[in-house]
Amino acid sequence: MTASSTRLGVVTIGQTPRVDLTPELSALLPGVTLVERGVLDGRTDGEIATFAPRAGDHALTTRLRDGRAAVIGEAAVLRRLPAIITELEHDVDAVLLACTGRFPALAHTKPLFVPDRIIAHAVAAFAADGGTVGVIAPLAEQATDTTKKFSRVLGADTRIAVAVSSPYTDREPSLCAAAARLADDGAGVIALDCFGYTAAMRDAVADASGLPVVVARSVAARLAAEVLGTGPR
Repeated sequence: MTASSTRLGVVTIGQTPRVDLTPELSALLPGVTLVERGVLDGRTDGEIATFAPRAGDHALTTRLRDGRAAVIGEAAVLRRLPAIITELEHDVDAVLLACTGRFPALAHTKPLFVPDRIIAHAVAAFAADGGTVGVIAPLAEQATDTTKKFSRVLGADTRIAVAVSSPYTDREPSLCAAAARLADDGAGVIALDCFGYTAAMRDAVADASGLPVVVARSVAARLAAEVLGTGPR
């Protein structure tokens, strides 16, 4: 398989095109054709409102076509996501789920990259045992899920500190303040736990905290490039 012939499906839980995302993915996957699909594609505002989290649901946030943000529930996403992946697999060589939410196992016949698992393991590869890992999440209501996700991989000896700043609705000062709080709280590394965080946001967090920063989208894209054989030789 050569880069020029490789097609990677990119599934967002929001709407496409993701002009905030695909340019960075393309740079990390040179020559790979990206094929986008969105769980909320073609949905009106009224229909999107029905995707709101219900009691006991896991809240997720995403970007709409016009740049607005939406908060939706995992249960509603799962009603459409499996069929989107199945259909997309007819046209691509692999699929990248552009969301770090913790989904149950999804059926697939081609490589499926799930950032929820990827980012936690990437941090675990170099985080100090018994230290503190800082995580920036988009929503306050995600703090418990975020802590559990990283604790499952990093173990009970590692403390997880969570700060909140949305890549879709907050400005850079909010992100930098969250990064500074985590550094003051003793974090040794910071993970940006949403596919909406950009390379520019990573740089801002690194400058504000003085810490190494792991970004979900770049880690997932680099793994995809390795598996698909399209990365630098």
